[in-house]
Amino acid sequence: MGFIKDIFTLLKDTTWPTRKQSWVDFKSIMEYTAFFVVIIYIFDQLIVSGLIRFINIF
Repeated sequence: MGFIKDIFTLLKDTTWPTRKQSWVDFKSIMEYTAFFVVIIYIFDQLIVSGLIRFINIF
């Protein structure tokens, strides 16, 4: 039973983010996600156009 008690003690001693900090974190995650979606899309378009040119050679 010490394990369960230790879990609750750990949760009680944890500092949780404020509502404002949670929104800042959410905004940061969305910005990073959008950035990497754009990078992956551009990379995908470059690969596809390169493959089509390569196929058209033959």
